[in-house]
Amino acid sequence: MTTTNPLLDFTDLPRFDTLQPAHVKPAIESLLAAARALVEQLTADSTPATWNDFAEPLASGLEPLGRAWGVVGHMHSVNDLPAWRAAYNDMLPEVSRFYAELGQNLTIFNKYKALRSSAEFDTLSSAKKRVVDNEMRDFRLSGAELPEDQKPRFQAIMEEISQLSAKFSENLLDATNAFAEVITDPALLAGLPDDALEAAKAAAAAARAGVDGWRFSLHAPSYGPLMQYADNRPLRARFYRAYATRAAEFTDGSNQPEWDNTPLIKRMLELRIEDAQMLGFNNFAEVSLSAKMADSPAQVLAFLRELAAKARPFAEKDITELRAFARDELGIADFQPWDAAYVSEKLLQKRYAFSEQEVKQYFTEPKVLGGLFQVIERLFNVKVKPDTAPVWHDDVRFYRLETPAGDLVGQFYLDLYARETKRGGAWMDEARARRRLANGIQKPVAYLNCNFSRPPGMVDGKMRPATFTHDEVMTLFHETGHGLHHLLTRGEDLGVSGIHGVEWDAVELPSQFMENYCWEWRVIKEMSAHVDTGAPLPRELFDKMLAARNFQSGMMALRQIEFSLFDMLIHADFDPQSGVTVLDILNAVRAEVAVLIPPEWHRFPNSFSHIFGGGYGAGYFSYKWAEVLSADAYAAFEEAGDPFDAVVGKRFLDEILAVGGTRPALESFIAFRGRPPSVDALLRHNGMHAV
Repeated sequence: MTTTNPLLDFTDLPRFDTLQPAHVKPAIESLLAAARALVEQLTADSTPATWNDFAEPLASGLEPLGRAWGVVGHMHSVNDLPAWRAAYNDMLPEVSRFYAELGQNLTIFNKYKALRSSAEFDTLSSAKKRVVDNEMRDFRLSGAELPEDQKPRFQAIMEEISQLSAKFSENLLDATNAFAEVITDPALLAGLPDDALEAAKAAAAAARAGVDGWRFSLHAPSYGPLMQYADNRPLRARFYRAYATRAAEFTDGSNQPEWDNTPLIKRMLELRIEDAQMLGFNNFAEVSLSAKMADSPAQVLAFLRELAAKARPFAEKDITELRAFARDELGIADFQPWDAAYVSEKLLQKRYAFSEQEVKQYFTEPKVLGGLFQVIERLFNVKVKPDTAPVWHDDVRFYRLETPAGDLVGQFYLDLYARETKRGGAWMDEARARRRLANGIQKPVAYLNCNFSRPPGMVDGKMRPATFTHDEVMTLFHETGHGLHHLLTRGEDLGVSGIHGVEWDAVELPSQFMENYCWEWRVIKEMSAHVDTGAPLPRELFDKMLAARNFQSGMMALRQIEFSLFDMLIHADFDPQSGVTVLDILNAVRAEVAVLIPPEWHRFPNSFSHIFGGGYGAGYFSYKWAEVLSADAYAAFEEAGDPFDAVVGKRFLDEILAVGGTRPALESFIAFRGRPPSVDALLRHNGMHAV
């Protein structure tokens, strides 16, 4: 079967060149059957509760199912054609059921408990001990200790949540794809930069019937420039409403009733509460935090509100300046949210005498990738080289990390561009984790995914590369940080290799850490080249960027805190049966912390994929929590006087990246920094010193 079904071939990299949706069902069914047989074998009384007889064979034996289903999930995210969506959704209940059953298997749990209390446990490495402790925690969270008559209900909850999460993401993608406008009057597009117009022109020409005009959609590379640069205010307002009401109950725009995520949100929250109460927790937030650094919802809420108090004076100053500039300079007396990006760009240009569009011309794709790879090489003493592998789309490239001696460290796929079949945002995922095998080390492989504008192709008789905004460059560095956490691990046990076993509120540390290099002149000088002249970004322009670095940082901080508070409160202090809605909670949060309030018809929760379509439920605060860690970590390089200080870089590699989840994240941070984390560096980096 392995010769005919690529999902069952684990000899090397995924065989994306031959993989088809029809392969999913037979492969996953076969792997599920093998996994169940393995569980039956390892739960037999004759199998000793030891690491070599039980724990390691269980992890290794279940890896093929995880890897194959990971490929299927990846295709669902990056190539969401009807056949792939159907194949994924067909097997999702079966896979969810298996893992729910596994998590509730009391015999397996008891074997872990027996291993934990045995004399052998004291002889295990610290990494293996952490694997055992994590497994025991996860079994408790999966309902292993529930009475047998309650386990079917708990299992049904897990399956339904998985299905609702997948449906949430599909609805959002469908609603995003459904809205587009083809504009034929160039006067309506005044203010938009040439590259945005070129992309819109190409999008119109590529439309099914072929259209003469400029096509704009709700995908970020199209929507973002329109909101930031279009002088036409009604056009901005129209697109803002379409974007803000995606996957909601409204029938205007291109929404369909079946895409409304409102009932899915309510049902998901009901199920999460039931899940928590069955496990003996007061709420789902407590469940979520049981595997994180933060101790309690109260601690998280206090942390967020403390940051909000520090950021609010700066945010109030930001919004006051924005409204005054809109009124006095642009004639916009009734400033609205759909004006925010546009007015901010105009204010930025006037105050700092540059625009994001001007900067974008210097960040060509070849130079940015070259600069990124050079940072990786200088910091962590590895080489980044092009490599070959089967890929899922012509856009995708493949690379390898090597030691200076030429030994393979890991490999990664890079999928940079937006597509209608690809979910929005940017993310890293694993294709394969590092672990020790009988014949050596299995090397890790990662997926790095972004949603940038693709190269425009021929312009004025010559090929033009893709160009990135500075924010997009930071996004690329951010996701690469996640990738490095996965690829540079030295872990040899699956449960704690790479990002496995890392507390969720610490997993953003390496990614946010890498963003700092986008503000280093040595890096910028080497990775910039004007798309037409090839000249590097001028130091004068970079100095303006630095001066503007904290432009509206107060507003941006409060926006992230708003999302984080909303997430924590709906999971910690919300009863879906009380008559209070998630929108009521969101409005209360905005009244507490926001300085720019959206219209009442704004349906932000319906597109909040992080918490309803991803793994950040009661965990969105992790971004702010990890910002404290990452800013403080980068401060170690600042204190050394060199962003590439070899001693500090090696310590960051040794104590943060290489250890992965083999020990608690706080211990890793203290081992690197020599003390617990401090918020001071974050406030300094954001220009928000304590007031």
